[in-house]
Amino acid sequence: MEIILKRLNQNVHFEATNADGSTVHIDGSPAIGGEGKGMRPMELLLTAVASCSVFDIVSILQKQREPLEDVQISARGKRGEGADVKPFTEIKLVFTLKGALNQEKARRAVSLAVEKYCSVGASLDPNIPVSWDVVFED
Repeated sequence: MEIILKRLNQNVHFEATNADGSTVHIDGSPAIGGEGKGMRPMELLLTAVASCSVFDIVSILQKQREPLEDVQISARGKRGEGADVKPFTEIKLVFTLKGALNQEKARRAVSLAVEKYCSVGASLDPNIPVSWDVVFED
């Protein structure tokens, strides 16, 4: 796997491209010269944890023939304060699932996805807890 980052201005606006040609724009905060033209790196990390988990949830529920109509994820990260380096100290994922789902099966799918199968979560420092919750919508 390889990602190429190309600088798009004289500050910190970059375009990341994967091997398939898909792109995402990355930019920094105004404090470091960012212009709001892309996601920030820490936002991308939250996006990666959330999307990795939800891919697994969708797959598990499909294999169980559960009628998942829609899913939305809120990913929140709490960061350390006061230091130059501010890693996440915790991450909280809230999955809003829509459909006539067996709630026990759905919660188990979320648990497996977040705690066992998500490669992004497994790549994080083990001192960063990733918690989750599920909200069901009919």
